[in-house]
Formats: sequence, C-alpha cells, structure tokens
Amino acid sequence: MKFIHLSDLHIGKIVNKFSMLTDQQYLLEQILDIIKSESPDAVIIAGDVYDRSFPPSDAVTELDEFIFKLSEENFDTFIISGNHDSAERLSFGSRIMSKNGIHISPVYNGRVEPVTLTDEFGEVNVYMLPFIKPTNVKNFFPEKADDIKSSYTIALKVAIENMNVDTSKRNIIVSHQFVTGAKTSESEVSVGGSDNVDCDVYEPFDYTALGHIHSPQSISGLEHIRYCGTPLKYSFSEYKDKSVTVVEMSEKGTPVTVREIPLKPLHDMRIIEGSFDEVHSNGSSDPNNEDYVRVDLTDKADVPNAMQRLRDVYPNIMGLRYLREKRTSQSDFSRTANVKEKTPLELFGDFFKNITGEELDDKKLEYMKALIERIEDREDETD
Repeated sequence: MKFIHLSDLHIGKIVNKFSMLTDQQYLLEQILDIIKSESPDAVIIAGDVYDRSFPPSDAVTELDEFIFKLSEENFDTFIISGNHDSAERLSFGSRIMSKNGIHISPVYNGRVEPVTLTDEFGEVNVYMLPFIKPTNVKNFFPEKADDIKSSYTIALKVAIENMNVDTSKRNIIVSHQFVTGAKTSESEVSVGGSDNVDCDVYEPFDYTALGHIHSPQSISGLEHIRYCGTPLKYSFSEYKDKSVTVVEMSEKGTPVTVREIPLKPLHDMRIIEGSFDEVHSNGSSDPNNEDYVRVDLTDKADVPNAMQRLRDVYPNIMGLRYLREKRTSQSDFSRTANVKEKTPLELFGDFFKNITGEELDDKKLEYMKALIERIEDREDETD
C-alpha cells in the first residue's frame, strides 16, 4: 500500500505581514501533480490544515478546492485537526464527505473508530486521532482523570489503549502532537516540554503519520514514526528544502519504506548577509530577488532608510538585522574597565570599542574630547 503523508498546510497563514495564500495555492497544485503521478492508495493530512481556528474566507475556499480535487481521484483521504484548527469547524459535513472518500476526524469523544483499507496483503486500519490535550481525554475516562491531567503521554496512552487496536493486522495512526526528540524551528512552540509525548505510545502502529513539527524527520531513528514537515517554509529557521513524503507498506512485519519528493516554492525564504552596499548592489542582478528574505547587515553603524532602500531590489524583504561584534555584559565591562582609574575620554573609548569593535579615530577622539570639556565647563558654572 502506498500513501502520501502531508501535514501543517497552515492555509491562510500570514508571515511578517505577508499573506502566504498565493504561495500555498502554487504548492497545493504542485502537490496534486505529484499525487496524480504517484497514484497512491491514500492521502494523509496530519493536522493544522488551517493556520487559525477562525480561518479567513479565502483560506476556506482554497481548502474546499483542494479537497474537491482530491475527491475526484481514486483513493481515500484522511484529515485530522491540529492545534491551529477548530475540530468542530473542520469536521463540518464530514459524514457526508466520507461517502466520497474524504475522511475527517470528528471532535474527540473518547472513541476512535478505524477506516479499513485493503490491498493484496490484507487489511490496513487507519485511525484518525485529532490533536488532544489531557483535558480532552480525562473527561471521557474519569476513573483515570488524576493520572491523565498531569501528562500528555498518559493522555495519549489512555486514548490509544481504548482504540482496541488489533496488532495482528497492519495499523496506521494519524496524530498531531509534539513527540519527544523532535527537532523544532521558530514556527513551533513547546511549553517547556510539558506537552511532549513519548514515542512509545505509538507502539501498536506500523506507521505513525505525525503533524505539528515543520521539519521532515523520523523520531528516535524509527522510520515508521515520522513527521513529514510543512510544504512551505514559514520561518527563517526552516533552512531545509520542503518535500512530500511517500510511504510504502507491504506485508505485516516488514519495515515501511519512506522517500521524499522535493517541492519547489513560488518564492523561497532565505537569509542574505553582507554590508548594505553589497546587498543592495547584488540585489539588482539577483535572479531570485522576489524571494522572501531577511537581510543581516554587517555594517558597524545603522544605514539610514535601509529597509525602504533594500525593498527597491528585494520587494518581498521581511526583516532587517544588524550583526554586531559580540558584546560583553555590563558587569564584565565594569569589572575590566577600571572605572575609577580612567578619564571620561578613556572610558568612552572603551565603551565605543566594546560596541563597535573599533578604536576611536582622531576625528571622533577630538569631537569627544571637546564635548567632554564643554560638559565639564557647564558643571563648573553650576557649582
């Protein structure tokens, strides 16, 4: 059995005040082409379909178009809600859509019934578990509420134990959680590790299709417990290229095979480093100058109107930073500067070097000397 593993579409997302919808439309069309080329038995979307629980109308329209095109193909599609989705809104009409092969997880109610697919090796049971918190689970298992309320791992363990998974058959779970050991980027937030889930809870399954983490990766070296990542970069820490994960499963007990098909975005997201003059000069001839960029300037002093001027050559610039020499802390500076033994001019020279990494040149030295003398003269007049 072959299936496509997707997650974290975040349709309707805005990054640094830039709407990603056009880029998402471009990628979803590309994904559809890949799906048609691969001819899978199923497509999985493991949560965070939307970027917020109240998605804008154009995001709803885009998802509707994507789901409609999936429904025209000869395979089943499995969709769960993530922490960014509203489970109630996403699952609206799901019982009607399931008749056309579009299966959307309902709001968690303590029961998860599998959808059974069949291939030449027998049955494959697909369990759709939407994003859950301990509070979602303990309400349905009051006898274990005290244990559940303190741990995401226990909550997931109880939820899965009550699925009554037949481990003699092949089983897939679609889940949207933060699994311990996953490598994160700036786009994901884990609250001090309190929402971590141990990967052992997924032991009954032959493949765990995870969503939530934006970088494609397997967990703890286990190829069958996997995040497929986002189809699009949503932060500058996501430096790896994006892809579609294709999973193939044969008979029970045989390891799954996983491969990635690269995606090419409409606009890449990247960091450019250099002086203002270098970046501005190179931008005019950069063939990819419409990428989403953050510019890290190496200039020692701030450049007037740098952002506005760089936008002339990089129209989709999202951010600007200055790279400074490593600064010592205030306490280190005070301890090493011998404050009481140095003149105000010497102290300012130390401060200037600490901030810029350079010595005061003759012009700056003369200016500061005159300024200090004027300040001292005014102090004498007030005494």
